[in-house]
Amino acid sequence: MGHRLSQQAPAEWWAALQSGARAAVLSPWWAVSVLSAEKSFVDNQLLGSPRLNAWGLHRWRVCTSHVLAARRRARLTDLLDGMDASTFERNGFIIKRNVLPDDEFQQLRRQVLGHRAPARARVHGDTVTRHIAVNPGLLRAAPGLAALLQGPLWNGLTRYVAACDRAPMACVQSVQTHTTLGEHDPQTHLHADSFHPTMRAWYFLTDVGNDDSPFCYVPGSHRLTPARLAWEHERSLRGPAQGDRHAAHGSAHIDRNDLAALGLGHPARLTVPANTLIVADTFGFHKRARARRPTMRTEVWARDRPRPFLPGPTDATLSLLGLRDHRVDLGWAVRDLAGLLGAGRNPWQPCGVLAPDAPSPPGLRPVADDHSR
Repeated sequence: MGHRLSQQAPAEWWAALQSGARAAVLSPWWAVSVLSAEKSFVDNQLLGSPRLNAWGLHRWRVCTSHVLAARRRARLTDLLDGMDASTFERNGFIIKRNVLPDDEFQQLRRQVLGHRAPARARVHGDTVTRHIAVNPGLLRAAPGLAALLQGPLWNGLTRYVAACDRAPMACVQSVQTHTTLGEHDPQTHLHADSFHPTMRAWYFLTDVGNDDSPFCYVPGSHRLTPARLAWEHERSLRGPAQGDRHAAHGSAHIDRNDLAALGLGHPARLTVPANTLIVADTFGFHKRARARRPTMRTEVWARDRPRPFLPGPTDATLSLLGLRDHRVDLGWAVRDLAGLLGAGRNPWQPCGVLAPDAPSPPGLRPVADDHSR
């Protein structure tokens, strides 16, 4: 017994020494990240500290980011009409049907679906999500898409909801369900993407029926009410011990009992025809509905996660560097490089040169990634 303890002690001391050295090296970065979009209770020991959060760290980050987002949105109200602004304030999302005249939509659809390009795929449980970057090559091949993304409707809604006056990152996204017999897609659980307002948009190139994994959103859940703030505070006191990997890394999960306690109703199931645009603040609780049969839908998908403590509505960093239209490709390259350096694998796996509506190739496997949302 004593011999076994004597063998364990050096291993424990070495582990403690490694942990202390890591904390000493990373502490300055953790401190700077308090004023960033970093959301993980695991990767940043300051953000995940129950003591600091009991003193109000997470509460302060949530409150301050929402105050600043509201100020930025107030300076962007001329980008959309009053009816859309009031709809967003009430629901947290905006739906625009018949975005283009039918002949223009059919032409855009043919251009996009007929374009073959390098694709990346990610496996979420039994679902494969595939992206093709909206980059200069695709925009030249699909001038109808370029016109849409440069137009006032797309730019007004995405920039206002994101509370940031810049073009969002965009992909052509295909979602194929029931590709394996694995676990359920984690995106089918109600969650919020982060602690601050963020934007996602979907311009559907195919109809999305009740059985096509439609987007679901809890109306009004984007508002930072006293009850929601208290819920966020209580969640932060658990630090990394959230009971779920995604939640521990900052993507808060919620069940129907907690929804009722927050005074919120059931999620709305947004079934829509093709040529519909949905733009949502994904601080609100949302999910992808489970499909009961194999389905595939295709859309132009966009995301913006602005710096939460940005005081003004403009962030032109990428435009000044000439990288605005290369963000998706650049993001993949950075993650690939991180994988080569041993800093984690890129969950977006190359899957060949494909058209957006082509079936996903066989052999794709899940890659663990804690920053998926």
